[in-house]
Amino acid sequence: MAALPSSGPAPADDVDRIMAIMNIAFDPEYNEAWTRRQIEDALIIGNCHYLLAGCDGEDPAEAGEAEGGAAGFALSRGGFGEEELLLFAVVPQYRHRGIGRRLLARFAEAARGRGNPRLLLEMRRGNPAESLYRAFGFAPIGLRPAYYRQPNGARIDAITFAYDMV
Repeated sequence: MAALPSSGPAPADDVDRIMAIMNIAFDPEYNEAWTRRQIEDALIIGNCHYLLAGCDGEDPAEAGEAEGGAAGFALSRGGFGEEELLLFAVVPQYRHRGIGRRLLARFAEAARGRGNPRLLLEMRRGNPAESLYRAFGFAPIGLRPAYYRQPNGARIDAITFAYDMV
């Protein structure tokens, strides 16, 4: 499991890594990226957790990667038997190499270890990561019509997915 802190204030360099990945991985057309302040505020709350992934999907610090370089991250919020994946990203140049799948597996393992056997996530309709989530075992459980707003004013449905680790 990750040697990095999983909850509470994150070291500044970990927040830097998260922000760098998010700035590269999130398409600005969909306005999904969080601000640094939003990330820091979430991690101050005791029920929010994060993981970084190196080029193999494992914790970059444990893999001995130079200065803890990161190719992806997961940010979640847990409690009451559920853990919601708030943000999940892999740098485009590292996609389709199994990093996302390994990072999801680490997220699931960590959530289960915190007593949260049900995983939730919400994504915009048309998000290419849907195939990854479905292959992992997530299934759609709800729809929020016209939930997300693009900068151009267009609206996109949100789909809620769940994965039960029973």
